[in-house]
Amino acid sequence: IATTKSTISKLSLGVLVLLAFLMVLLCVVTILGNTLVILAFVMDRNLRHRSNYFFLNLAVSDFAVGTFCMPLYIPYALTGTWHLGRSLCKLWLVMDYLMCTASVFNIVLISYDRFLSVTKAVRITFLFTVLYIPAIKMVAIWALAFLLYCPAILFWEQVAGHSVVAADQCYAEFFDNWYFLLCASTLEFFVPLLLVTYFNMHIFHNIQRRQRRGSAQDCEPARSSSLSWRFCGLPWPGASSPSSEAEDSVSSLTRSWRPAVVANGPSRTETSSTALKRNFSASFCSRTGSKLQRDKKIARSLAIIVCVFAICWAPYSLLMIIRGACQGKCIHNSLYEATFWLLWINSSLNPFLYPLCHMRFRMAFLKILCPKKFAALKSGNTPSF
Repeated sequence: IATTKSTISKLSLGVLVLLAFLMVLLCVVTILGNTLVILAFVMDRNLRHRSNYFFLNLAVSDFAVGTFCMPLYIPYALTGTWHLGRSLCKLWLVMDYLMCTASVFNIVLISYDRFLSVTKAVRITFLFTVLYIPAIKMVAIWALAFLLYCPAILFWEQVAGHSVVAADQCYAEFFDNWYFLLCASTLEFFVPLLLVTYFNMHIFHNIQRRQRRGSAQDCEPARSSSLSWRFCGLPWPGASSPSSEAEDSVSSLTRSWRPAVVANGPSRTETSSTALKRNFSASFCSRTGSKLQRDKKIARSLAIIVCVFAICWAPYSLLMIIRGACQGKCIHNSLYEATFWLLWINSSLNPFLYPLCHMRFRMAFLKILCPKKFAALKSGNTPSF
């Protein structure tokens, strides 16, 4: 921070204007993207699912980054001087650290929820319906995020007895305290990264194990009823998995099964109970294949969100620890500034990852942005959502 003014003074007016435009553009994109997610929850009841409330919690924290943290920091980044006073500086620091940390913890919570839904779906059904209250976990996220940094931001100066921050600067008092930064970064980034990696590995391992088995136990009734593997919506053992989305797999399974039921329908010598067992077996296998496809789609979407999180947060977390260890002498301020904005880019990318990974989000966004096109699709021959 001490070299901010000297670095900025070397930049030409054209470069400063370009930087200002890019910063404002990122701020606007962050606000609009997360506003769209929040509006989708308000307007579309299909999104008001227990798991999706965690995405709403993430969107709220990212929205606050775009509406408060970025706008107040842009003049400071361009001039190298904080003009808004110490009180507003403290408030900005509290909000910035709180929202960014809450965003990370929300990603962990989303990963944990997906992990449970894929690997322990049957065993935790009662827990979901009775004890699993999303509101409690959402509040806990904000409480933990506040406790990690905010008390240190507010009271470090009183405990130390003096301030190390210049009057025209705005950064945390512990900015050069290597021990605190190492502990805080471990809890804010490295532990969450290990957790989401663990959840993802178990999700993919669970899906691969089910694919290798070919859901043999789940489809045993179907095989005894002379139904082929294609009715389960699963590949032959050793074959590659289908590339269709989970939403499309349900309709395709239904289309592929119905003709087979007619072709292999009960003969005159078969009893009605045999036909009923056959129909039930085919329906059961269809649901099994549909769930496997849904879980695979959950795993892909979660992997994308987590990879983006790791790419955006790793440079900042590592440089912050290195910078604190060498008192800012071994890391150029412009490099640290770039990683700082990369961290904020994560808040602008998150709302765009939702429609890429979830059909319901895509349809909700289409309903908000293009209501006429949405009405045409709804009235046409489109998959149910």
